[in-house]
Amino acid sequence: MPRRNLALLFAVAVISLMCYQRVQRNTYGRVLGDAIAKIERSALEPVRPSQLFQAAMASMLGQLDEYSTYIRPADLQQFHEVIDQEFGGVGMEVGLDAKTRQLLVLCPLVNKPAYAAGIRAGDHILRIDDAATQGMSLGDAVGLLRGPPGSSVALMILHQAQKDPVAVRIVRQVISVDTVLGDTRNADGSWNFFLAGPDRIGYVRITSFADKTVEELQHAMKWLKEHGLRGLVLDLRDDPGGLLGAAVQTCDMFIDSGTIVTTRGRNRQVIEAYDASGKGTCTDFPMAVVINGNTASAAEIVAACLQDHHRAAVVGQRSFGKGTVQELIDLENGCGAMKLTTASYWRPSGKNIHRLRNAKPSDQWGVKPNKGCRVVVKGEELDKLRQWRFARDMYKPDDAAKEPAEPVTDRQLARAVQAVEKEAATVPSAAKHP
Repeated sequence: MPRRNLALLFAVAVISLMCYQRVQRNTYGRVLGDAIAKIERSALEPVRPSQLFQAAMASMLGQLDEYSTYIRPADLQQFHEVIDQEFGGVGMEVGLDAKTRQLLVLCPLVNKPAYAAGIRAGDHILRIDDAATQGMSLGDAVGLLRGPPGSSVALMILHQAQKDPVAVRIVRQVISVDTVLGDTRNADGSWNFFLAGPDRIGYVRITSFADKTVEELQHAMKWLKEHGLRGLVLDLRDDPGGLLGAAVQTCDMFIDSGTIVTTRGRNRQVIEAYDASGKGTCTDFPMAVVINGNTASAAEIVAACLQDHHRAAVVGQRSFGKGTVQELIDLENGCGAMKLTTASYWRPSGKNIHRLRNAKPSDQWGVKPNKGCRVVVKGEELDKLRQWRFARDMYKPDDAAKEPAEPVTDRQLARAVQAVEKEAATVPSAAKHP
C-alpha cells in the first residue's frame, strides 16, 4: 500500500478515536437531549423544548455556589443594563407612594428627557401609554417606561400642588446612570464633592463598579484636586460590586506600586495577579474608606487593597464577604447565558475575601474596619440615615440649596472624617495647599 494511503488511514483513525472519546465524555448531554425530546413528545401537558432546556439549565447552575446562575434570553438584556448602568428610558427614578400606592417620581435625572419635559420629584404618574398605574407593580412600571432609544412614551402626570393632570409625551434616550456621586447637589444639579466646612475634605460615593465608573471618578478627583483637596472619604457602603476591571483601575489611581488583587482557581492556584501601574495620580493626600455589611465583591477589592497598602483607614462595619469571580458565558443559538463562578479574589496580603457558606465570624473573610474605626449602624438609625441621604440626593431646582428638614448624624462618615483630618494635620503646610 502506498505510504500516502497509510498516512491517510492513520489520520482517519486518530480523528475517529477523538470523536468517539468526545461522544463518550458527553454521555450526560446526550441523555439530557433525549429526555427533552421524549418529554416534548409524550408529556400529557404540552411543553416547549425551550422551557425544558431553561429549567434544566437553571437546575444545573443551582447545584453550584449561590452566585452561579442561568440567565434566560428574556432576562439577558436587563442583566447587561444592570452591569453597564445604561439603558433606553426617560431618565427618572420612580417608586410607590407609601400612602396611595400610586407611582411616584422620586428624582428626575438632570438634563435627561423627563427633566426636560418638566417632570419633577414628587409628581405622580397616573398612566403610562394606555395603562393605569394604580395597583401596578414597580417592576412592571419600570418595564413600561424603558424601551428602545428613539421610541416615545405617553405619560399622564399630576404635578405637585396641582389638581388637574397633564399629558406629556417623551422620547426615550440612552440613559447612563451615574455611579460616582458627591455629598450634595449644586444649583445646576451637578454634584458637590466636598463635605460641608472649611477643611476641604472630599467625599465620593461609588454605588457600583460599571463601565463608566473610572471615567466618572477621574473627573471627580480632577475637580477636587483643582479646588484644593486636603483629604478624601471614599464611601463604598451598600456598593454591591460590579466589574473587576473598574475596581482594579480605581485602586491604581490611589496607590503607587504593589499588588492590587489576585484571582485564584481550584486548589487556590493563582490565575492572574493585578499590579499597580505606577501611574497613580491620587496618592498624595490622606484617605478613609467607609464600608458596611452590604459592601461586596469589587467594592471589597478596593477597600482591601487600600487597607493592605496602608493607603486608607477603613471605617464602619465588616463587609459582606463576596470574593468570587463570575464569568458570563453566552450560550449558542440565543439560548441565554451562564453566570459561572470560575475563580476567587484574594487580597494583596494573601488573605481570603470570600465568605464560605459555613464560615464563622472568627474566620478570615471580607474586610474589617481598622482598629478603633468600627462603627455599627443598624435598625432605626440605619433607616433614618438612608431616608436622609435619599432626600439629600434628590435634585429640586426650586430649593436645591436647602438642607432636609431634619438632619441626621452619620456616625460612620464622622469617624471617617476624623481619620482623614488626623492624618491631614501631619502633612506639611506646603502640601496642604497645592
